[in-house]
Amino acid sequence: MICQHCGQRHAQVHVTKMINGVKAEMHWCETCAMDKGELPQMGIGFSLHQLLSGFIEHDSENATIKNAGKHEHRSKKTTLRCASCGMNYAQFSKLGRLGCAACYTHFGERLKPMLKRVQGGMVHVGKLPKRGTERVQLKRRIEQLKLQLLQLIANEEFEQAATLRDQIRILERGLSEHE
Repeated sequence: MICQHCGQRHAQVHVTKMINGVKAEMHWCETCAMDKGELPQMGIGFSLHQLLSGFIEHDSENATIKNAGKHEHRSKKTTLRCASCGMNYAQFSKLGRLGCAACYTHFGERLKPMLKRVQGGMVHVGKLPKRGTERVQLKRRIEQLKLQLLQLIANEEFEQAATLRDQIRILERGLSEHE
């Protein structure tokens, strides 16, 4: 989309305003938006890519600090490569985006801390529909309990696991009654 003001540059700023009760949408390039006072002139301008790159670099710095005295971190950063598209972690750090869907698997452990910090967690919750909310919440609760059950079994806490298994069965019966 071309800037509506100068008609020359790519529109990067999209503004929606209500003027006298009428919705007005403006699409301007960054220069025209600054001239019109629609962008704060704080000297901080950065893109989403730069923001994500900052998170990636922050994670890299933390890993370097944790592995102080170990040289494996730097070599892993450059040698860790997606088998599907060939992108390495250093390229991802520079570009701020992955090369393909398989990159999530190949770089998974390196991405987790960044995704947790950016999104606030590793599980997408989303919005709940107005209808059937109880059923959806019940399903989510059962999923959480099943994960806890697996953890208890892995820790060989079989008595607690049996109690949790029974709770899951009761909730699953309640779920089938809602259907």
